Amino acid sequence: MRALRILLIIVVVLGALFVIVDRVAVHFAEGEAADKLKATENLASTPDVDIKGFPFLTQVAGGSLDDVEVGIKDYEAATGKAGQTIRIDHLTADMKDVEFSGDYSSATAATATGTATISYAELLKTARSEPTDVGLGVKARIVGLSDGGNGKIKVAVKVQGTVAGAVPVDRTVSVLSSVTVENDEVQVHADSLPAISGLALAENRVRTITDFQQAIDRLPGGIELDRVQAAPDGVEISVKGSHVRLAG
Repeated sequence: MRALRILLIIVVVLGALFVIVDRVAVHFAEGEAADKLKATENLASTPDVDIKGFPFLTQVAGGSLDDVEVGIKDYEAATGKAGQTIRIDHLTADMKDVEFSGDYSSATAATATGTATISYAELLKTARSEPTDVGLGVKARIVGLSDGGNGKIKVAVKVQGTVAGAVPVDRTVSVLSSVTVENDEVQVHADSLPAISGLALAENRVRTITDFQQAIDRLPGGIELDRVQAAPDGVEISVKGSHVRLAG
């Protein structure tokens, strides 16, 4: 009986030591992977890397990790225009079946899904903010973007001018717009044009103000835009990819 108790104690102690060693090893690996990702993607700050699953050491022995979650704050994405970027407040990606080298210098995920959030203030920078002639002596510009509910963006348009040189106009009107993703672009398209009493403005001119698009290129590891919808604090974009390189 005494021998059995001793054996159980030894098993418990060894199990606890294994857990400790496993957690130390995963913490080290997370740090190494985060440093490599920061260097590879030229990030301003170190990303969060969370290696899921237990035990970690048995995954390492098999040469791949089941699930790795990466979080990047304030990522400056390319826009397709020289020298211009758009800030993604928070980008997260859940990587599955990650194969890696022994020194963690390279890692590739079979698949990845995640989300990216762009604030309305950031997206507003891509809209037509300079007053633009829409006909009849009237100029218009976008002055605000916000959540319109049900996945729509509310676009505030400032309309100013003097119709026929006699009737002054100075109003801010709002339109609900749909937001979609196409060819790596976030596209905003007014569901209907702003109604301005007494003015019959040319639709094609008005849409040069209300409708706009923003390309988002070269996301980390080659992930791509999938879907987008309006949310309280900005637009939320779903991203996805295959054979995604975390580092190397």
